[in-house]
Amino acid sequence: MSENNKNRLPVVNLTIIAVNFMYFAYLELIGDTENTIFMIAHGALYPPAVLQGEYWRLLTSVFMHFGIGHIINNMLVLYVLGDNLERALGKVRYLILYLVCGTGAGAVSLWFDQTFVSTETVSVSAGASGAVFGVIGGLLYAVAVNRGQLEDLRTRQLAVMVILSLYFGFTSTGVNNAAHVAGLVIGIIMGAILYRKPGNNNKSNEFRRNGYER
Repeated sequence: MSENNKNRLPVVNLTIIAVNFMYFAYLELIGDTENTIFMIAHGALYPPAVLQGEYWRLLTSVFMHFGIGHIINNMLVLYVLGDNLERALGKVRYLILYLVCGTGAGAVSLWFDQTFVSTETVSVSAGASGAVFGVIGGLLYAVAVNRGQLEDLRTRQLAVMVILSLYFGFTSTGVNNAAHVAGLVIGIIMGAILYRKPGNNNKSNEFRRNGYER
């Protein structure tokens, strides 16, 4: 395999998916991932615990899922779309975007619950959906700056996916919609920060070769 082909393999995306499935399998072996108390004990996002200093839950909860259907839905979307964004950003930047979007979405949903939801209701959340929506947001930005198309993806395809995903989320129960919206917005912002259009890089290199850098 050539070095170029190796670089194009979505190693980070596949590793993230593998870690999610391995941790899910581990939790299923020792307990029940649909048991809220069990999930709190093993890293789910539980507001009272986070507010008492257990900030690591913002990260661990991104790699936890409530049941097999939950993880399959998230990992399927990540498998289909994540490799496109990894190739566009590069491995390190893709990992940064994924983790920032996942933890950021959790932090925003925590703030939202504390600000707008009754204090008598304590929600427990887990899942990669905030990070997955972040990946979609990053792709939306990359596709937009490439005049509506990036590899086999088009703006209309992503927009329809976002609309349908948000619609099903808001019309279903037990869905952390604040994390979904936050992940999408953070993903667009991170895309703007991290993505560099290939043509711009080539132009920059041309300036350097001709002594035009300032």
